[in-house]
Amino acid sequence: MKLVLAPMEGVVDFKMRQLLTEIGGFDLCVTEFVRVIDACLPDKVFHRYCPELHNNGLTRSGTPVRIQLLGQVAHALAANAVRAIELGSHGVDLNFGCPAKTVNKSKGGAVLLKDPEHMYEIIKAVRDAVPSEHQVTAKIRLGFDDDSNSQEIVDAVVSAGASSIAIHARTKRDGYNPPAYWEKIPPLIKGKDIAVVANGEIWQVEDAILCQKRSGCADLMLGRGALSHPDLARKIKAHFNGEQYVSLQWEHVLYHLVHSAIHHDPAKDEKYFASRTKQWLGYLKRQYSQADILFDEIRRLKTKEDVADVLKKYAIAP
Repeated sequence: MKLVLAPMEGVVDFKMRQLLTEIGGFDLCVTEFVRVIDACLPDKVFHRYCPELHNNGLTRSGTPVRIQLLGQVAHALAANAVRAIELGSHGVDLNFGCPAKTVNKSKGGAVLLKDPEHMYEIIKAVRDAVPSEHQVTAKIRLGFDDDSNSQEIVDAVVSAGASSIAIHARTKRDGYNPPAYWEKIPPLIKGKDIAVVANGEIWQVEDAILCQKRSGCADLMLGRGALSHPDLARKIKAHFNGEQYVSLQWEHVLYHLVHSAIHHDPAKDEKYFASRTKQWLGYLKRQYSQADILFDEIRRLKTKEDVADVLKKYAIAP
């Protein structure tokens, strides 16, 4: 079993990848998407989205990171994929799942699910350009408005030569509304020679077990579940490996937050850490009732020092 930390625009950035992989359980991270128009991007853009490139493409705890590209121009995506690999990315991922209206309007992300032939051209161009020893992967949904062409979509990814495919088991129209239709994955991949990662609505160990059963996929991708439950990957791995594991308590989560260096970022303004902490508490309250109480305590605080001081009051090393 491999567990992948999902790319989440505006949420799972460098510091969050660092924090979650230090807690453990993940085998791979995928970056927020790097938007490609029609030219090769300067190196500084790749380093901005993936500072791990300065560490051989690894998080501080040693988890490989893969750059994700989003766009519609095949030759431009291919050129940027090659450069990402040269800079140290562990493979390249292609985004065909982003549901954002602004992205879809410019013919990127999930809107490409309407045109599997275009998807094929993109993946094939990238696969042909990237040296064979490096993985080219794709993240998709079951479709755009519905899942009527989901088989066409999967066939395009496979025939273009992708190394693996991550299937978010919902359509673009479904957004993030439950449920995820894991049971729709097996017919799509039957007889296909490609690694498949199932994604969507994995919040607890029990969800991971059920997802594996219904999707037929050993490998899973965690997104919002990992944000609400920071040691979910470790708990899943421990369960499937038959190991004992003691869950992180609330005080331990705060310790990881304080010591993750999220608040040490000279490139961000003074309010950044406070905003990020409040954002994350919105996810954490699903698993920890204390998150609502802490949010009320820091609601009016603006500076990173003030917020960090409150967190340190309650943080305890695991």
